[in-house]
Amino acid sequence: MANQPETLKNLPGSQNINRFTLPNGITALTFNNSSAQSVNIFGLMDNGARLDPPDKLGTANFTAAMLSRGTTSKAFAEFHEILESRGASLSFSSGTHSTSFHGKALAEDITVLLDLASDGLRRPAFPKDYVERMRQQLLAGLAIREQDTAEIASLIFDEALFPGHPYGKPVDGFIETVQAITRQDLVDFHTRFFQPQDLILVIAGAIEGLDVRKLIETYFADWQSTPGQRPSLPAIPQAPKAIVRRHRFIEDKSQTDLILGTYGPSRKSEDYLPAYLGNNILGQFGLMGRIGESVRSKSGLAYSASSGINAWADGGSWEFSAGLNPENLDKAVRLIRDEIERYISEPVTGEELDDSQSNLIGRLPLSLETNAGIANAILTIERFELGLDYYQHYAEKIRAITPQQILETAQKYLHPDLLVITSAGSGKDIP
Repeated sequence: MANQPETLKNLPGSQNINRFTLPNGITALTFNNSSAQSVNIFGLMDNGARLDPPDKLGTANFTAAMLSRGTTSKAFAEFHEILESRGASLSFSSGTHSTSFHGKALAEDITVLLDLASDGLRRPAFPKDYVERMRQQLLAGLAIREQDTAEIASLIFDEALFPGHPYGKPVDGFIETVQAITRQDLVDFHTRFFQPQDLILVIAGAIEGLDVRKLIETYFADWQSTPGQRPSLPAIPQAPKAIVRRHRFIEDKSQTDLILGTYGPSRKSEDYLPAYLGNNILGQFGLMGRIGESVRSKSGLAYSASSGINAWADGGSWEFSAGLNPENLDKAVRLIRDEIERYISEPVTGEELDDSQSNLIGRLPLSLETNAGIANAILTIERFELGLDYYQHYAEKIRAITPQQILETAQKYLHPDLLVITSAGSGKDIP
């Protein structure tokens, strides 16, 4: 314990994270780490695929893909020549909830990253020829998705768990919806939903001696918001009241992918850490925990088997997955349901708990070894309002979790007879 204060001092916290808000609502957080002479910039905007028009799914994803395809001041070639000439990188992407970006460069080129990130976010040109090139890339990706058993199993799982809800729709849309998106749709989505007050900006790296706030103000302070009402998310549907079974036939596939699951805790919930720690025991630690041991190692029914938790600000899912020979599908489903039954019926053992606690605590410093890892971690605590000192107290929070807490949390969310079960591969469709 003698080394704990020194260890804590090196973790991101209120003593070394500088947080401020610009008058236009942009939230910025900076962290000085000169172990590498580079900077990483992460950004997040609250404008993801959940805002897609129902008949034009994929609009947010399409828009994000166009942010680096030329701006009103820099053509595509110039935009990327600036990056390449400095060995820098900058990419934009979209998820269900947000549009995000990540840039990396030498510290001396921080102004280049800020300039290009600002330009892409604020002034994309949506050149017609690149819109059509990107459409073809997106359509090619969707065609590939249709032949991917894991992707399709996941797609129909989301549709079945979140019927009629944006969470049940794919971020990249469908072939017919992407074909329907016009250049004007992209312009309109950008105008309506790219607003400064929705931006979280994190910079980590060799910034000692730099007036980072002034640099951020130079490129972002004059960005003014546009009045408008953002549609609110509908309520998440009720959890399954019985087994929901779906299967998608895909021709000429030797492997079937399986997903089982239900709702899980939100990232802000007090249940999250007990669920996260318990899930490490159930389907992650070692050779994928109890699930991997039962389905893969002991029974030899699957090539892979594990469980995972997806947690957002307003909800989440708890999922179990396996890739297997189609002949073993029903057996694998039974074994996973049996493991869930055991997990909610008896506390985890002291040895399992101690091993998993040590594993999660030991992984934290490793995840913060790079500036990218630090910036991403800071973005997480800001996004989910976890508090600047979250990582300072992470180890003690994990160590304080008991087998009884894990059991009670599992019993709130999991039941072997109340699951969505989806699969894709050979066999007849189960619509």
